[in-house]
Amino acid sequence: MKRSKRIETLDRRPVNLDGFINEWPEMGFVAMSSPYDPKPSVRVEDGKIVELDGKQREDFDFIDQFIADYAINIDRTVESMAVPSLDIARMIVDINVSRKEILRLISGITPAKMTEVMNHLNVVELMMGMQKIRARRKPGNQAHITNLKDDPVQIAADAAEGALRGFAEEETTMGVARYAPLSAMALLIGSQAGRPGVLTQCSAEEATELELGIRGLTTYAETLSVYGTEKVFIDGDDTPYSKAFLNSAYASRGLKVRFTSGSGSEVLMGSSEKKSMLYLECRCLFVTKGAGSQGIQNGSVSCIGVTGSVPAGIREVLAENLVAALLGLECASSNDQSFSNSDMRRTARTMLEFLPGTDFIFSGYAAEPNYDNMFAGSNFDAEDFDDYNVLQRDMQVDGGLRPVTEEEVIRVRNKAARAVQAVFRSLGLSPVTDEQVEAVTYAHGSKDTPSRDVTADLAAAEDVLKRGITGIDVVKALAETGFEDIASSVLNMLRQRVAGDYMQTAAILDRDFHVLSGVNTPNDYMGPGTGYRVDGERWEEIKKIPHIINPKDM
Repeated sequence: MKRSKRIETLDRRPVNLDGFINEWPEMGFVAMSSPYDPKPSVRVEDGKIVELDGKQREDFDFIDQFIADYAINIDRTVESMAVPSLDIARMIVDINVSRKEILRLISGITPAKMTEVMNHLNVVELMMGMQKIRARRKPGNQAHITNLKDDPVQIAADAAEGALRGFAEEETTMGVARYAPLSAMALLIGSQAGRPGVLTQCSAEEATELELGIRGLTTYAETLSVYGTEKVFIDGDDTPYSKAFLNSAYASRGLKVRFTSGSGSEVLMGSSEKKSMLYLECRCLFVTKGAGSQGIQNGSVSCIGVTGSVPAGIREVLAENLVAALLGLECASSNDQSFSNSDMRRTARTMLEFLPGTDFIFSGYAAEPNYDNMFAGSNFDAEDFDDYNVLQRDMQVDGGLRPVTEEEVIRVRNKAARAVQAVFRSLGLSPVTDEQVEAVTYAHGSKDTPSRDVTADLAAAEDVLKRGITGIDVVKALAETGFEDIASSVLNMLRQRVAGDYMQTAAILDRDFHVLSGVNTPNDYMGPGTGYRVDGERWEEIKKIPHIINPKDM
């Protein structure tokens, strides 16, 4: 058959390499609304919810029971459930109805009711809602800091550059899990070399992650995963009750905690119970609220390929982000998994959170080239920094980053690498050569750096745990080797653990270690002329992109 050359050209476009599937509710491939989703309902007897979304208490699974007992305001649930879902949706976008009033109303509704409300909102209305409902007044951003070699020196250098560029949080993980103590230590040192006050975490097996936090080598935790069906929850990570216990273990030691969920996991694991992705994610978010976590990383996250394959999938991702905010949770809105071969499509997906702003627009912008991203690649990476900064400038939007100069980047990368070299030498860990310090200072990624002695590194990582090395030991080593300013910053991060203020909802720290959160700097958007506006010093900073024509020089 003779083919159209135009269609042949279109067939070769990157977007046609993506995977797409028609809706298939029986297997969970439906984004916003399944014919098998339950109808909203609630019944209270003797101060206890005995019916939830069409189920009687004797038929509850453990997710239903946990939500009924811990996640819904029983004192107002009957009143809230009586308000038509369309009316609630209109209140969300009404500039005359405050965020506080909406959160009070939402506190009494059920997951099925929340799903119904979201289905009344189109994408623009969801964005309008997010601009008003997010917890913290000023948006922020989070970075992934990883590499193929699990090289702690490169982690430190990339963390320093990321902090310099404006990331308020930085997260690492490893290809070889046993590297965790060295990775956490390097991330802590590098982040404070780039900008005092950056929060850090090491994504590892939960017992290891908790131990690193207790030792003061990390300052927050994020990978406490929750799921929307009982079968997947058991297969994935135990029960809502075990997650609540783990959350309290972190919180009791002064660590900020954020849970992780995201649509598509139940489909991927084959137990969606025919429900829509949005409804199942609403259940996850209600569990998160009931467990006492201050926030959530959600927005499909690592399952974005599944959610993005169905009609309205990207709309659903934004809807679940908004649900998190409506439940009063910090929202780290994903954008942290590469999901499309199309640059146009991946950018469009990110704009839904970038434009209204979320507490963390990315829960993992790859601050390294994606080939080094051990979280399987992010929607944006280190090669997109200039594009991202231009988007901020084009739209006068605060995406959490700032332009930097080459001289600044070289300086902080070198300082971070030398600091890790000095700490490792002082603590008797695996050596860092001058050659490696020089390489990571100027490197784009791990292809530009010499390989380290893996055996020596793993022995050193084990030694950190055996010897009980803590954040205080890192502070002493930094101070004794001439890095007093970084030592002071790390010590201040440990002091935050005692005060506990950065455990407030959506908390970050500025460079002077002041807490900015949804409690002391709440979102106060109420329409034009209100809320956070990009102006003053921040606007001048955003405008200073490289490769710009300065009229004064002409």
